[in-house]
Amino acid sequence: MGMFRQLLGLQEAATTAEGKIAEGTVATLQYRLEESLAQLELARENTGWMKLSEQYQQEFSRDGLIKAAEMGRLFGIANPIIKRGREVRHAYVWGQGVTIAAVDQDVNDVVQAFIDDEGNREAFFGAQARQQYEGTLFDEGNFFLTHFTNPLTGRVKVRTIPFDEIQDVITAPGDKATPWFYLRQWVEQGADGKDAQMKAYYPALKYQPRMKTLRIDSVPVLWDAPVRHVKVNASQNWKFGIGDSYAAIPWALSHKGFLEDWALLMKALAKIAFVSSSKTAAASQSKRAALQGLANVPAGSSVSMSDDQKIEAMPKSGATLDSESSRPLATMAATAMGIPVTIALADPGQTGARATAETLDLPTRLTFQARQQLHAEVIRDSVGYAIEQAVIAPQGPLRRLGTAVRDDDRLKVEFTDPAAATVEVTFPGLDEVDVKVLIDAIVAADGMPDVPKLPLIRLALQVLKIPDVDEWIEKITDDDGNLLDTDTTAGDVATKAFRDGQDPAAALK
Repeated sequence: MGMFRQLLGLQEAATTAEGKIAEGTVATLQYRLEESLAQLELARENTGWMKLSEQYQQEFSRDGLIKAAEMGRLFGIANPIIKRGREVRHAYVWGQGVTIAAVDQDVNDVVQAFIDDEGNREAFFGAQARQQYEGTLFDEGNFFLTHFTNPLTGRVKVRTIPFDEIQDVITAPGDKATPWFYLRQWVEQGADGKDAQMKAYYPALKYQPRMKTLRIDSVPVLWDAPVRHVKVNASQNWKFGIGDSYAAIPWALSHKGFLEDWALLMKALAKIAFVSSSKTAAASQSKRAALQGLANVPAGSSVSMSDDQKIEAMPKSGATLDSESSRPLATMAATAMGIPVTIALADPGQTGARATAETLDLPTRLTFQARQQLHAEVIRDSVGYAIEQAVIAPQGPLRRLGTAVRDDDRLKVEFTDPAAATVEVTFPGLDEVDVKVLIDAIVAADGMPDVPKLPLIRLALQVLKIPDVDEWIEKITDDDGNLLDTDTTAGDVATKAFRDGQDPAAALK
């Protein structure tokens, strides 16, 4: 103990009053330090926020992620600000649609068939599916897209897996950035109506090793159902993401509580409108009875009182709270969701302006564009996998366009024409540019030499927000994807078909 006090600069003499005070101070500080550490550890264990892995990497625990996802889903429905942020983010990211097309015509036919498949649209490519997809990232931060593949024909069906069913992500040894398997555990109802516990490993979309094990620790591996995992707000080496609304929920709750307290105060102040006073108890009782009789008189009535009686409005000075005082709380919630407070509240308020409420600043616009780039990457991965399977499968419709080649644990396709595999995913711009200005620019580009017309036509259709751009492009192009000459006569078409060895009558249909 003496050495401990010497290190702290305290005197050894414990018999003096000064020594006793110093020793008590040390004990108090030691107790407070231990108490603070215990509280921090208890808070960590109770909330399930973090776990310390063997590599001392901090990450949300599985229980913490599940609770955060449940909270995100709940507040995305029940809290007005969180619900507004959820809808606004979806509207800005997906509200103008997206165009997906391949450069090669044959490849594009496969791509459009894959996108237009009824089940695929319901799961991922349709308008409702996109809203659920963006909402899932907003609430949970994770999205799992499974690709059920027919190994004979190469046909791919996409479906989703709920986040709560994914128990773990197995990554490559020494490489946490490369996922190999996703462990899924779920309950499935059998034909007899009884629930059965199911468990399986799903490979990552780009993990296709040469040697494929059928089971891992007696758990089956579904090699024909690879998964594309989308995660947002994840730190480096995290297996899972966290929802966009996670940081906003506490502030949205504070804003809600403030407004509830403000409404309660206004209701309390409205309980007593007037107060009266009298010099004697008898006069007070008499006046109380008279005031009760005045409760139902019309507005604007008058009352006559004696000199010793007094009635006046209930004073409100110092008791009122401005509801606009909660705006900073709403601002914090809006900031966490990446949108301006004017848009989060759907009202510019006293300090805003109409132009401010209806436009996006540059950082907000870039935030949404970054999310669109993420979605474009996911779409290219999913569509690219469907194209590869159409080449690799024995009865695939694109077998003649390329051959399968192996690159370590990745099975790729080497196309005869490398450009054939190019898939363009285009989101309309978020910049509010006058349509006339854009059309004038397209017309000016049309007059330039060596500028192809087909991309300009596609761009013009997108600027004019014409739905189903690919279908219109198909109507004005031939089987090889070349733009039809509008000045060509029926005779020219029939002659060209005859020279190509085709039926001229069929060409004119």
